Amino acid sequence: MSKYEPLQAFLKNQGREYVPMSFAEIERVLNDKLPPSKSQRAWWSNNPSNNVMTREWLAAGYETESVDIAGEKLVFRRVRNPGTDGGSHGSPSAPRSLHPGFGFMKGLITFEKGFDPAKPFSDEPWDRGYFGEGERR
Repeated sequence: MSKYEPLQAFLKNQGREYVPMSFAEIERVLNDKLPPSKSQRAWWSNNPSNNVMTREWLAAGYETESVDIAGEKLVFRRVRNPGTDGGSHGSPSAPRSLHPGFGFMKGLITFEKGFDPAKPFSDEPWDRGYFGEGERR
């Protein structure tokens, strides 16, 4: 069990979209002190490769925002319901979902059967005829 798992459990039990917390409140939930890196903005980023604690709040379905290092407070914002098929960051317990615009043109472009779009055009130079050279004889 990670020392930061109590934060995941705490956040999963919140029924709110926004969970404002001070660093001291997080330490009470963890029953342990946050590391000195808590004073670095990167510690609170939502990059799942950043640190072990980040993976816990992401797995709970939350991201950090409005991080106030000097005031030692932040807001956790719900980004998905725990147990659904996606979140905004990937990890084994929180699969990455795609942007809604991804694939919006799927099915709109088709190729003639047998055409290979990756094959270079070698039958003539790419610029022949495009600038009117072939028409000026």
